[in-house]
Amino acid sequence: MGGEGRRGREGGREGGCRTWGGSRKRQKGQRKRKRAGHRRGRQGCFVQTFRGLVSDFGFTTCPVRAPGHPAGRAHTREVTRKVKGCAASWEGGAAPGSRARRAPRGRARAGAGGGAGRGRARRPRRRLGSGSARPGLRGAARPGSARRGMDADAQGCVASWWAMVVRNLRSFPHSCSTLGRKIASLYHSFTSKPLKEHIFPPLMNMLIFFNFFKAPFLVDLKKPELKIPHTVNFYIRVEPGVILGIWHTVPSCWGKDAKGKDCGWYEAALHDGNPIIVYLHGSAEHRAAPHRLELVKVLSDGGFHVLSVDYRGFGDSTGKPTEEGLTSDAVCVYEWTKARSGTTPVCLWGHSLGTGVATNAAKVLEEKGFPVDAIILEAPFTNIWVASINYPLLKIYRKLPGFLRTLMDALRKDKIVFPNDENVKCLSSPLLIIHGEDDNTVPLEFGKELYEIAHNAYRNKERVKMVIFPSGFQHNFLCRNPTLLKTVRDFLSKQWA
Repeated sequence: MGGEGRRGREGGREGGCRTWGGSRKRQKGQRKRKRAGHRRGRQGCFVQTFRGLVSDFGFTTCPVRAPGHPAGRAHTREVTRKVKGCAASWEGGAAPGSRARRAPRGRARAGAGGGAGRGRARRPRRRLGSGSARPGLRGAARPGSARRGMDADAQGCVASWWAMVVRNLRSFPHSCSTLGRKIASLYHSFTSKPLKEHIFPPLMNMLIFFNFFKAPFLVDLKKPELKIPHTVNFYIRVEPGVILGIWHTVPSCWGKDAKGKDCGWYEAALHDGNPIIVYLHGSAEHRAAPHRLELVKVLSDGGFHVLSVDYRGFGDSTGKPTEEGLTSDAVCVYEWTKARSGTTPVCLWGHSLGTGVATNAAKVLEEKGFPVDAIILEAPFTNIWVASINYPLLKIYRKLPGFLRTLMDALRKDKIVFPNDENVKCLSSPLLIIHGEDDNTVPLEFGKELYEIAHNAYRNKERVKMVIFPSGFQHNFLCRNPTLLKTVRDFLSKQWA
């Protein structure tokens, strides 16, 4: 009796140890696996999040799965889906690929059947969807299959990304050598020429055209009616990348009829019989400059259509100014106007730098066999080289040794000549030269010299005329002279009679 009780108690202890100890070990193992799942899930989520972000920015961590590759878009959608799943899992408090932690069950109470079941713990039930197969359900995934798939996918992603990094590092020496050759080439091209050849040509280009000075400021060039009445703004495309802004001002007699009209009405008005002037302004500023608007108003009151042109790079016109480019702009505007004017004569009016543009354009049209109806040169020069030497901003440097030679070399490098003295020798169109006595920007002797060259070159001497205005109007304000309009109308009426 005592032996049997002792063996029973020992067996009970052994049985109890086996039952309680095994249950604790199983629970401990489950907790370890859950923690490991948390770690692996977070690692996989980090890798896949990285891949998703990289794909969103247009890069790739795998050369085969580039965003532009046919399979790259499907890969990006898959990564995005996984990243959203990771974010949802994190918000729920569990790592992706891991099961939610459950509270351990407590010990089961002893049954009413006696002490045989005392001290035994009830075995926890397995959940559906926990990753383990229930009896009678075939084909269910094993607990760690999803995590192993994610780990393999993450490892493959990291391996592809690392292979890409290795390839980039291997190509780095070649890239360095290519960059070195480019730097050496630039250095050679810079040191092969004197410093003045790098500085003076762009400097002279800037000083000649002065197109960066877009005064008056804060003017809406698309609304000319705010500055001058019965005027419309429009644009002409000269060539790809070059669009010119133009203001068309009709004669003041059309002022009431022009209110509220569109560009079509203004274009149709060009063949009303009133003469047309294509105004080519000088350097700096744009078509809304005050002294230019004064001249346009005077001509409009005198019964002229006026097309105020901004060359490429001036005002809101696109492109970069060059002598050849400005000449093309003037030719294009003149041909556009002639195509819409019918029998109405069209005159080129150039002021200061615009005189060089006008004679260049007239020479090109003369060579095409379509001479200009008339040319008016206001404050002209013989050529830009001579005019630059006498330019007020450059006069203070004339005594510096080598300055004149450097200046000429820079203009020759930029191909800026505007040779009025050579152009007038090739013209046959009526030519009127007007100049002021007190013009300090382009001295009067330049205008007189140009007139002598043109008078000697023209076969019909009556087609060339020069008018000198008294002092008080300087370089920009000959329009304030009350006799200017009469002088222009009389000359054109005589030539077009």
